[in-house]
Amino acid sequence: MKKYLNFFDFSQKVNYRTEVLSGLTVALALVPEAVAFAIIAGLSPLTGLYAAFVMGLVTSILGGRPGMISGATGAIAVVIVSLAMDYGVEYVFAAVILAGILQLTAGLLRLGKLMRLVPHPVIFGFVNGLAIIIFMSQLAQFQDLDGNWLTGQPLYILLGLVLLTMAIIYFLPKLSKAIPASLVAILTIFGLVVFLDIDTRTVGDIASIKGTFPPFHIPLVPLEWKTLQIIFPYAAIVAGVGLIESLLTLNIIDEITETRGRSNKEAVAQGTANILSGLFSGMGGCAMIGQSLINTSNGARARLSGIVAAVMLLVFIMFGSSLIERLPMAALTGLMIMVAIGTFEWASLRTFKRMPKSDIFVMVMVTLVTVFLHNLALAVLIGVVIAALVFAWDNAKRIRARKMIDADGVKHYQIYGPLFFGSVMAFNEKFDVLGDPEEIIIDFAESRVVDMSAIEALNKITERYLKVGKKVHLKHLSPDCQKLLANANEIIDVNVMEDPTYKVLMD
Repeated sequence: MKKYLNFFDFSQKVNYRTEVLSGLTVALALVPEAVAFAIIAGLSPLTGLYAAFVMGLVTSILGGRPGMISGATGAIAVVIVSLAMDYGVEYVFAAVILAGILQLTAGLLRLGKLMRLVPHPVIFGFVNGLAIIIFMSQLAQFQDLDGNWLTGQPLYILLGLVLLTMAIIYFLPKLSKAIPASLVAILTIFGLVVFLDIDTRTVGDIASIKGTFPPFHIPLVPLEWKTLQIIFPYAAIVAGVGLIESLLTLNIIDEITETRGRSNKEAVAQGTANILSGLFSGMGGCAMIGQSLINTSNGARARLSGIVAAVMLLVFIMFGSSLIERLPMAALTGLMIMVAIGTFEWASLRTFKRMPKSDIFVMVMVTLVTVFLHNLALAVLIGVVIAALVFAWDNAKRIRARKMIDADGVKHYQIYGPLFFGSVMAFNEKFDVLGDPEEIIIDFAESRVVDMSAIEALNKITERYLKVGKKVHLKHLSPDCQKLLANANEIIDVNVMEDPTYKVLMD
């Protein structure tokens, strides 16, 4: 029983009022986002709302990061839009289910720890790019249905309501934190618009959100190999994008709350949620950094806020659609702009003169790819690859060799730095095969043989000395290097000259 309570966080101290009110605020903010992302994907608004409900509920209960909010996202919408246009919504549901299976498998295989390989500049770039996307997505509210910018009274009304929303969110916490400022702002703007009969755009002007409980629905697709060929590429991208965005959001919330989430558990929850989303007529999704930041900034730290948000969203769909559709978009626009401002890592701008140029380049590149391509997985992948290449280049330049000849006429090469594919060329240049004495020792006490390129380099250098009749000894190889060389003997011919004094391949 104790484990059960711990799992749902009810055994810990929970501020129920904060959790419930924050969940209600998040639910209100989820409505236009879910509708907008469904429209972007070429699907009906209810597919986005159903996805937000299912994703939010399942990940709040099963996820590895209490307080994090999941739902339908723009990253997923961008991926599946072509599938929806070319093959229809049934194939989207099938792809989402398959993506969930892939995510679930990744979690069970404990692949969440791979997020440790994402460097901090990549996270900075990812967060800044998302902040810019969130801000830019709000600019559509300042345009009419034909895409023209608002002018005159409609613009002034919208600007006034947006600025009032932002002011309440910014200043109210300085006076009181009894009720989430974002909820007060939404209700205040709603009251002003209704009682003063202000003519401004509402949620209902975007689309109707009226619906029933998400219907269980097995995708109507042919059970054949061709179907798998169609949906698998989309499913793989959805799974990758979803996990990357979710686990990066998890890391961000970890830093804000100064707690630690469980990445593998979150991957399992995301996979389970996407499977159920596809079965209950949803477009799938992942963690939402904007709504997660709204939740945590309101003080929510437990699973209850996410559960309340999901349940209230369903209540809105089934019973409160007529009321929610009257919600002014200006209030939600102001809220999301404040989220964008809070999401942006302003501290990263102050590090431009302090961080290495390579890190700055990675951060800017990830930001630009995120903003202009809206492909979060590609942005993170590019950032990680660039960071890895820079790391390899820096380490390649660190390999050195100290040379000396002892009293017996034996020449010693003391190697410093890792020997791997990037440093092989510099390593080979350290040796004077023709000019060296009859016997040499290559000392790896301060070095490490890392990969197959390094093994091949050792093989080549010993072979070069062997051809001119000279003897080579390898000294102080670490146990893992010994194992690497032993395994390589089955693939390539590693020339190792044994010496009884130095016990080659032994520390």
